[in-house]
Amino acid sequence: MLAMGGQAVSMTTGLGFATFLDPVNGIQVPVVSQLYTILGTLVFLAINGHLMVIQVLAESFETMPVQALGPSAQALVAIALWGGKLFVGALIIGLPAIVALTLINLAFGVMSRAAPQLNIFAVGFPATMAASFLVMMLTVPALGPRFTAFVMDGFDAIHGLIGG
Repeated sequence: MLAMGGQAVSMTTGLGFATFLDPVNGIQVPVVSQLYTILGTLVFLAINGHLMVIQVLAESFETMPVQALGPSAQALVAIALWGGKLFVGALIIGLPAIVALTLINLAFGVMSRAAPQLNIFAVGFPATMAASFLVMMLTVPALGPRFTAFVMDGFDAIHGLIGG
């Protein structure tokens, strides 16, 4: 979720070319996406998410003993719907920066039509980069509470699936 939101922000801001090699998956990830992922990991550890994962795993052995039958059809539908919520979460994380920078690019488009002799690439790209850093600086503090709420919803969904 955070990686997708960060990727959307980086592609909108022009920072998509600044990539970082992810050694786990062997792919290149935008730096903004990696920043959001690291911040999300720190928030997850700060809310004791790692301890909640161990607790949910221990409870799952009591409420769902190992057996030959798999999860029910209703549980599979719930898992698929939760996958859709991941995309919504990524959109919520990336939307403020995407909207702000789309408006900035729209303003530069109007400005290039009004003054065609102005080199929009020489002026617009640095201004867009500066605005993107400002927008990210303003939106990152809201990342913690949104991610915390999303993680808690995820743990509630897992409890509902395992019957805890």
